[in-house]
Amino acid sequence: MGPGKIFGEIAILYNCKRTASARALTFCKLWAIERKVFQAIMMTTVLKKQEDYTNFLMSVPVINSLPPQTISKVVDALEEVRYEHGEYIIRQNQPGDTFYIISNGSVKVTKDCPNSADEIFVCMLSKGQFFGELALETEEKRSANIVAWGGTGVTCLVLERVAYKQLIGRSGYLKPSTLDIVEAEEPQQNLSNEFSSVQLSDLKVKAVIGVGGFGRVELVVLNRDNEKKLLALKSMAKCHIVETSQQEHVMNEKQILSEINNSFVIRLYKTFKDRKYLYLLLELGEGGELWSLLRERLAFDSNATRFYSGCVIEALDYLHSRHIIFRDIKPENLVLNHLGYVKLVDFGFAKRIGVGQKTFTFCGTPEYVSPEVILNKGHDYATDIWSLGILIYELHIGSPPFNGSDHMKTYKKVLKGIDSVEFPKLFNKLSQQLVRQLCKTNPNDRLGYSVNGMKAIRKHKWFDGFNWDGLRSMSIKAPHSVKVMNESDLPNLEYVTDEPTQQAADDDTGWDVDF
Repeated sequence: MGPGKIFGEIAILYNCKRTASARALTFCKLWAIERKVFQAIMMTTVLKKQEDYTNFLMSVPVINSLPPQTISKVVDALEEVRYEHGEYIIRQNQPGDTFYIISNGSVKVTKDCPNSADEIFVCMLSKGQFFGELALETEEKRSANIVAWGGTGVTCLVLERVAYKQLIGRSGYLKPSTLDIVEAEEPQQNLSNEFSSVQLSDLKVKAVIGVGGFGRVELVVLNRDNEKKLLALKSMAKCHIVETSQQEHVMNEKQILSEINNSFVIRLYKTFKDRKYLYLLLELGEGGELWSLLRERLAFDSNATRFYSGCVIEALDYLHSRHIIFRDIKPENLVLNHLGYVKLVDFGFAKRIGVGQKTFTFCGTPEYVSPEVILNKGHDYATDIWSLGILIYELHIGSPPFNGSDHMKTYKKVLKGIDSVEFPKLFNKLSQQLVRQLCKTNPNDRLGYSVNGMKAIRKHKWFDGFNWDGLRSMSIKAPHSVKVMNESDLPNLEYVTDEPTQQAADDDTGWDVDF
């Protein structure tokens, strides 16, 4: 490698081990930047840009009366366009469908003379002023010419009528979408009273059914009232959580799960802790991971893909209505209940965000992560919509659309966009259309992010004839039948036989006092 080359770039995205060694062969000078500094700069830049754009929009009468969360979405829809001196931005009497705010420079406003080629000077507009706002509401022809004027040209923030209408609906009236429902009360604990008296010692471990970075998931049996109940116990090593700086993620997982009660999300029954571990006592997905079933079947047909993705849509709609983003949709995080219905599991990356706000933490699975997460632009629930599109593709084909030999190559493919993907013939026209609409590079363009929210996805033609009411009531038959389990008959779960037996170190620092 020589001058102008870079290395270690994946380290600015997230904490990971180096994949290669780099040694200086001659005297050299390097520019280096730490991940925290890079991410702080990116976040500050995005937030400053959002603040400036918001201030511009608040001066526009047709927009400033909208709710803050809608103005935030309009901010994201703005595009910056530069025009050279003398370039016509708008011509009189032409149809208009675009609104402009001057962010730098100035423009000249003129009107055509009725009987000559001359133009009559009207006025000059400069930074912070706007024009073309009527194009957002009507299809009237332009009433004047707008010309970029000045040696350095002019830069405008541009909003098209199509994007504006998608975000706010008809006639400037914001239709309430699921995400815009703001709950008046604080989120409430929703843990089941049925397990309030259960102690850790009451649980009998039968097998290890999963091992992760922090600990493991065990199949446990609770003996109560002459009845044996099968549950899942997730244990997380406190020392390892601290070593990897994941305290916030773990506390978020516990807090969010304790507030949730939905048929398509795994239930948290109780939490425990000791000097070494934190424990989550969870509902058991008797049918095992959807990933295991997909690996067995290689791919699902359209009916099965519709069913499983429908379950995920119901789960996401529930979460998003409570301002929770999941951020880690993938087949491994979907488990089947005894009826064969899918439930979301593993809320380690889930986060509650404020109305109209974004978050900047880099997280997720490389093949499923959205472009805005990779680029550190800030993300919200639109990132889950992207992942939903990737999930539908993988369920239908057996592998995700973006796959590289290493994470950085995968990210580069993601940034090329879904239009760079050649869909296999297994995809019919409607399913391909849906995936492409869910995986638009611009979050504002994704189906399900507009004013109609998840309702727009349910109404897509690919879902024509699908029984949503039957899905919610769990009265329609699932594509895959799950065998009823008991303590000695557990055919659907995969067991871990070579899991590490080393005990975790004690941690008494107290960071987990609220767990």
